[in-house]
Amino acid sequence: MGDATQGSDLPNADGETSSTPSRRAFLQHSSSATMAAGLIAGYGTLAGIAIKFLYPARVGQTIQQYVCRLDELQVGDSLPFIMPSGAKVVVARQSEGDTADDFIALSSVCPHLGCKVHWEAANERFFCPCHNGAFNAQGAPTEGPPAAANQYLTRYPLAVDGNLLMIEVPVEGISVSNEEASA
Repeated sequence: MGDATQGSDLPNADGETSSTPSRRAFLQHSSSATMAAGLIAGYGTLAGIAIKFLYPARVGQTIQQYVCRLDELQVGDSLPFIMPSGAKVVVARQSEGDTADDFIALSSVCPHLGCKVHWEAANERFFCPCHNGAFNAQGAPTEGPPAAANQYLTRYPLAVDGNLLMIEVPVEGISVSNEEASA
């Protein structure tokens, strides 16, 4: 008698039985699938929020990343460096001391049209060969289109840790309001 109450074995108006599931069975399966999908989406969202709460990276903070040993760069020498963000930087030693002020880190991309800038030790300047743009040792424009448009090279802060030259790298993450940061 239990089998006769199931929708798939009941005869239709013509007296024939159908092997397709009943409307009730279909609705039960589809509502179960919808609830399962909702639970999965909810748990995924909750997990994402929990991870951001447990491991917050704050916008505006920086960390130091290794560039080179101090003795690897002589006065007038430079080396290319790529930041974690992909920004291309040229690091140059400008004087003989062992402090961060004796080095400079500037963007190696000309702000005029994005060409590569390089350090010319003999002329004590950064030079862009695309349109003869030049920048002084501090990244200020001195010649060419960058000077006409007053476009400076982006400067990145450096630090010295023992015998190591470090560059300040911004931490990318969630933004935190001043109220949340002080809590």
